Amino acid sequence: MTEDQVLAEFRAADALLEGHFILSSGLRSPRYLQCARVLMDPRRGARLAEALVASLPADIRESIEAVVSPAMGGVIAGHEMGRALGVEAMFLERPEGVFELRRGFRLAPGTKVLMMEDVVTTGLSSREAIAAIARAGGETVAAAALVDRSNGTADLGVPFFPLVRIDVPTYAADALPPELAAIPAIKPGSRAAA
Repeated sequence: MTEDQVLAEFRAADALLEGHFILSSGLRSPRYLQCARVLMDPRRGARLAEALVASLPADIRESIEAVVSPAMGGVIAGHEMGRALGVEAMFLERPEGVFELRRGFRLAPGTKVLMMEDVVTTGLSSREAIAAIARAGGETVAAAALVDRSNGTADLGVPFFPLVRIDVPTYAADALPPELAAIPAIKPGSRAAA
């Protein structure tokens, strides 16, 4: 799948948004890709996951024994990757502020894991998820995401394979350009207030 084809999937789902957005990192952005909307159609989610699996190097793809993703945003993306790879998919939760496997999910010692995110912006939650996988006994062999919006700066400590890289400027709340400051900010992501 080309970048244009991936973005067409987001546009078709009304998931490529323009405005003033507060990202989960706290940074501000004029564009937002709402992965929850693009994944609400199971056929679209399957197409995106299959395209991402096809883009993984064969040696990594063949070594993956499980997919683990952080809740909430990564749950559906991780499940679709597990389906596309033919391996189990599970997710991490933060009941006390630190990612952990719950609900009876377990990794046998040394299980080769693909850590799957929907979107990577700073890489912080991805690194926290990878640390949780290690605490649970797994070995993260690679990370993947539908979207890398880190502008190429995310270092996850493992090979990282996004389906698409979107270079969208981000700003600190106190350093907004005038055109963005003039628009009310909304927090569209999974950590938005209800």
